[in-house]
Amino acid sequence: MPAYHSTLMDADTRMVGNMALLPLRTQFKGPAPKETKDSDIIDEAIYYFKANVFFKNYEIKSEADRTLIYVTLYITECLKKLQKCSSRSQGEKEMYTLGITNFPIPGEPGFPLNAMYAKPTSKQEEEAMRMYLQQIRQETGLRLCERVFDPDTDKPSKWWVCFVKKQFMNKSLSAPGQ
Repeated sequence: MPAYHSTLMDADTRMVGNMALLPLRTQFKGPAPKETKDSDIIDEAIYYFKANVFFKNYEIKSEADRTLIYVTLYITECLKKLQKCSSRSQGEKEMYTLGITNFPIPGEPGFPLNAMYAKPTSKQEEEAMRMYLQQIRQETGLRLCERVFDPDTDKPSKWWVCFVKKQFMNKSLSAPGQ
């Protein structure tokens, strides 16, 4: 069974590095264009997460796949935090904190996928990439809380938390031991 790839790449999609700057349905400020369709890259990553997380190799077919890879790895980091939360409100606070904390971008030491991602070519592109990734991180955390927490018990669903130990492509966005 092959891995799922992004279907959101258009010919006129803007790039930042060699990553697609895809539209998002979000209230958070950032460089991403507003999405008018029902789903965006975050919805796609959450939908395909449970299937894609089992793959150790992932063939990149478009620049949108690089964005999908980043969101998938970030979902894993979110689940690590959410498994320790006792309520949805605590989970939302954790996701907000994780979303705005300082994080490495492609080209910086500490970014786990430097071999697959191009370093931003200018200071402006670097800033746009950092803002776009932060926008993705904030929105992903918010949407994941909607999916992960059971509305009846206000606890994380075991059907999401069971994926905490899985590593997509044997990579992690956090430093070893965290």
